[in-house]
Amino acid sequence: MARMAVSVLAILLASCAVAAASFDKEFDVTWGDGRGKILNNGQLLTLGLDKISGSGFQSKHEYLYGKIDMQLKLVPGNSAGTVTAYYLSSQGPTHDEIDFEFLGNVTGEPYTLHTNVFTQGQGQREQQFHLWFDPTNDFHTYSILWNPKHIIFMVDDMPIRDYKNLEGKGIAFPKNQPMRLYSSLWNADDWATQGGRVKTDWSHAPFSASYRGFKADACVVTAGGRPRCGASVGTEVAPGTGAAGEWYNQELDLTRQQRMRWVQRNYMIYNYCTDPKRVAKGVPAECSM
Repeated sequence: MARMAVSVLAILLASCAVAAASFDKEFDVTWGDGRGKILNNGQLLTLGLDKISGSGFQSKHEYLYGKIDMQLKLVPGNSAGTVTAYYLSSQGPTHDEIDFEFLGNVTGEPYTLHTNVFTQGQGQREQQFHLWFDPTNDFHTYSILWNPKHIIFMVDDMPIRDYKNLEGKGIAFPKNQPMRLYSSLWNADDWATQGGRVKTDWSHAPFSASYRGFKADACVVTAGGRPRCGASVGTEVAPGTGAAGEWYNQELDLTRQQRMRWVQRNYMIYNYCTDPKRVAKGVPAECSM
């Protein structure tokens, strides 16, 4: 009986470690004058957009490497002109940033999933995708795995992009600047939909995006500036006892590389490495590697 009780306790503790964190404990709604709301005892967050303002939130913690998961349900119907941004970023003119942005579209036309990586203030590493499902019908999980060797973008655990650390080839990689997690819903009808040709139809406002299931297995930067690894956000470990999880050394195995190539072959609609305008000025170094 004692052995069984210990086993049950271990299962319960493991379940707690991976449970979704509470939004009110992990995030601050930072702008929007009430258009961003934390609901359902901290298990749901919604952002709103109308003609006056959008809204946004940010994490209370900063991270230096980690695996971040968030479930999103995007603006339904005619979402043209709207952008739902979900990204990690540091601050300042030489900031690092890892972006998911969801560009809305007219009813019946697909969202564009826009990804980008900034290093030391330099971006322009865009890859864009259509999705293989309707992201407005239900929640789907969008993940960033950031470790010393890779930045891997995932959708429902399907890898879609792998930005590798090529510092040995003289290409910068985010590794020294802690980043917060941010998200916002805002109007960008000057560029977001069909190059800005389709504007936001405010007769459909207010627009709303929903979030749940946030998890961060990450190295969290403490008040003293040092990262503390080894616990999912929302759980506690004794100081000095933690170690980073499997994500810290994770790479794509052959099967997952094949899945990523399948996505890129069938759903990628833009790649900065093959943009004729970019190529004419010289292919970025990482594109030839």
